Amino acid sequence: MNELVKYEFELLFRHYPSLTVCADSVSGAYQLLSNCYHHRGLIMACGNGGSASDAEHIVGELMKGFKMRRPLSAEQLLLLQSAFPDGSDYFPENLQQAIPAISLVSQTSINTAFVNDVKPEMVFAQLVFGYGKPGDVLIGLSTSGNSINVVNACKVAKALGVNTIGFTGERESRLSEICDVTIRVPAQEVYRIQEFHLPVYHTLCAMLEIGAFGEIRV
Repeated sequence: MNELVKYEFELLFRHYPSLTVCADSVSGAYQLLSNCYHHRGLIMACGNGGSASDAEHIVGELMKGFKMRRPLSAEQLLLLQSAFPDGSDYFPENLQQAIPAISLVSQTSINTAFVNDVKPEMVFAQLVFGYGKPGDVLIGLSTSGNSINVVNACKVAKALGVNTIGFTGERESRLSEICDVTIRVPAQEVYRIQEFHLPVYHTLCAMLEIGAFGEIRV
């Protein structure tokens, strides 16, 4: 963990001292996510209700600039210039580097078809089965830690060699039993748990961005 990544990590606990109990799990989650990115893996995220919105939010922060600009690499610039030899700067100036991530909650056609035709509680598991490969990461968000469709997705992920990160409340749960890392924030009420999830995943997104693309520019 370089100094800028470490600074972002420590800033979380300075702003939210009660989250210090999650320090080891946040660090463990970062290592899984960083390894995934550096090995060209895919980050998947899923949840229900407010946690579905959090899954979308995480992907939104990863797929474009979050706290810094992400200029294209020399290799990426050359690729674009080779494809568009007219010298146009439009694509190089309007594309950013991404941390590959996908929200499993937003794929309306396959999700509704699977819910209708097969089993609702297996909808995320089906998508993990289709997308997942060893070294990828699945983030499962569930305030109870027992949401059956998220639990099933994590079970399939484990079978495929996909690493799993759970976001839950403080109670032990099915996700805390299954996941490689479970971030159990110190709250029990649903909205309080969600209030803690947001700064944690924002911190992880910032840490990943710094680790991937260099010095931060706020």
